[in-house]
Amino acid sequence: MDTTDAVAADAPVLSVRDLGVRFWVGGEWFTAAENISYDVRPGEVLAIVGESGSGKSQSSMSLIGLLPANGRASGSAKLRGRELIGMPQAQMREVRGDDISIIFQEPMTALNPVYTVGYQIVETLRTHFDMGPSAARERALELMRLVEIPDPEKRFSSFPHQLSGGQRQRIMIAQALACDPTLLIADEPTTALDVTVQAEILKLMRELRERIDSGIILITHDMGVVADMADRIIVLRNGRVVEAGTSAEIFSDPQHPYTRQLLDSVPHLGANVRGGALGGVDLAAMSEDPDHTVVAADREAETAPLEVSLDSTDMLVHPGGESPDTGVPALRLRGASIEYPASGRQKAFRAAHRIDLGIGPGEVIGLVGESGSGKTTIGRAALGLLPVVEGSIEVVGTDITGLKNSQLRKHRRDVGIVFQDPGSSLNPRLPVGESIGEPLLLHENLKGRPLSDRVEALLDSVELPRSMRNRYPHELSGGQRQRIGIARALALKPKLLIADEPTSALDVSVQAKVLRLFSDLQAEYGFACLFISHDLAVVESVAARIAVMRHGHIVEVGPSPAVISAPLHPYTRRLLAAVPVPDPEEQRRRRETRDAMLEATAE
Repeated sequence: MDTTDAVAADAPVLSVRDLGVRFWVGGEWFTAAENISYDVRPGEVLAIVGESGSGKSQSSMSLIGLLPANGRASGSAKLRGRELIGMPQAQMREVRGDDISIIFQEPMTALNPVYTVGYQIVETLRTHFDMGPSAARERALELMRLVEIPDPEKRFSSFPHQLSGGQRQRIMIAQALACDPTLLIADEPTTALDVTVQAEILKLMRELRERIDSGIILITHDMGVVADMADRIIVLRNGRVVEAGTSAEIFSDPQHPYTRQLLDSVPHLGANVRGGALGGVDLAAMSEDPDHTVVAADREAETAPLEVSLDSTDMLVHPGGESPDTGVPALRLRGASIEYPASGRQKAFRAAHRIDLGIGPGEVIGLVGESGSGKTTIGRAALGLLPVVEGSIEVVGTDITGLKNSQLRKHRRDVGIVFQDPGSSLNPRLPVGESIGEPLLLHENLKGRPLSDRVEALLDSVELPRSMRNRYPHELSGGQRQRIGIARALALKPKLLIADEPTSALDVSVQAKVLRLFSDLQAEYGFACLFISHDLAVVESVAARIAVMRHGHIVEVGPSPAVISAPLHPYTRRLLAAVPVPDPEEQRRRRETRDAMLEATAE
């Protein structure tokens, strides 16, 4: 290769200069992004990071003409020398999918629900290539194999709702890669995924980058994902670039206070355990002997290590893992099996098997596991929303097994719940003050000034201005809506709080504030809490004990430091190994160790 060819091969895939995005709102122009400049080279991953509203997605959507009707883009964005800003829509339709592809954050809303996933990949191929139905089907199946869809011939005829979240994301990646794009835009591609599925998707994207040599723009607020994937990083705040550099530079020596704030907000796995970034877990030893169980740190030295298979459903208990005997438990399940009742032709489905779990008064226990493991099922059973078909369940000393709805009403005031998505759980037609006061009206018949005083006190407790009581949910940010959800859950001063993925949809800095608020409120009110999450770092920061679920069984339970530093079950070790950490070098070592662990297990 001569010098000219070498220069051409290293030439940027995309060159963006002084990019600006504005929206016409309420009779004036609102600036969403301005003066953004960067290059993306072949095989390079550029991460664009920042909080919601920083301009990450809108600036990237402007490249492919996907701004709303009231949006306008300015500046320059050249794809291999071809100007994208101002390109006529007829030409842009040829560019989209062919030269530039996008992986959206939520595949369930991006994929068409009335067509099979195979048809949607075929449609993309036949739109951009002169290809017959049979050839397009074969190419679609080849792409499905490339993204490791199990049994692609069968899944080809499946609809999006019939696939798991990870499989839907893989289908979207297959569709995005159908035309071998020059540039791939990945907009929060793993935000809604479990850590193990996220690790698989990131591994897949790294392998695909090497195969197709495309430039990749990664849009995310997850600094662990950035550490895992990015070569270079630009940090956006309020629509402007506040810092740019290589991944090593940004993580090792951030210059801007906002960048330091983002990094400081990330919960670090093992932060509550002495000994290293991973809390003393020897991942290298795990990879060499994947079926060997590490003994808990405070176990007697002469105790023999346990030999446990990955598929074992026995509950392994660390020393100190039992519920503290300090009074009437806030929640107690004894051999409880929980089912979703039969409906029409749908048979009853048993989602949790022989669960033994207790939460003491004022105790916070974290319940972790992948989607479908049964975490939320236990929370719903504690509220009396799902039947316990075997064993028993007690809430604040009352056995609610088999009770009817009318009998459960008086007990439900002892249990509050904070949902994952407060935007959909709050009534959009009611001001948030009325949503907070509704439980007080229904259970305590409070009205007038006493009700207003309680609502204002609850707003004070979640650090929101009292004037916000008259605003509607759509007028609030995600973090503010989550605070309203917490205030509503605490209105009746429950003895048990069910927190179901309360921070998974929030930016890291907002998440940090909500977790700090949660800890302060828990200390003030003294409620017990079942904190449900797939994020082990978040759970470790708030919970005294952790229970790990897999396939409807609790496979491990113990004090948080013990579970994090010395996991007893192979599945717990897999969860820990899949958690990305905001340190490129440490993440590289963890990734290599995890891959070795999976290869050893497969053999």
